[in-house]
Amino acid sequence: MTSTPAPASLGPAAHTDIACTHLDTTARFFRALSDPTRLKLLEFILRGERTSADCVEHAGISQPRVSVHLSCLADCGYITARRDGKKLRYSVGDPRVADLVLLARSLAADNAAALDCCPRIPSADRA
Repeated sequence: MTSTPAPASLGPAAHTDIACTHLDTTARFFRALSDPTRLKLLEFILRGERTSADCVEHAGISQPRVSVHLSCLADCGYITARRDGKKLRYSVGDPRVADLVLLARSLAADNAAALDCCPRIPSADRA
């Protein structure tokens, strides 16, 4: 993988900000899914197209918070939004997302004891 040099006017530090490495990109990919609310919303949307109101009701949090999470999922490419009158309808644009979530659930179930005891990764109730 080649990197794009930073424009001279931005200096050498900007190069790090502009060109993410493959590892950085992959870590960001997983970081987007590491929030329990985003994962809950994604799994809900995997079952079918949903409106923002559907997502608010399902998540049990405020509309602005749901909107932030949905925007993150859309910006990261996990879901797509389409306008339907005044409403936005969210769906999963890439079927591999469903495969990823199912695989993650399976791996997490197989490693639940180790994950529950891992002192380096706080759980939501220990954060």
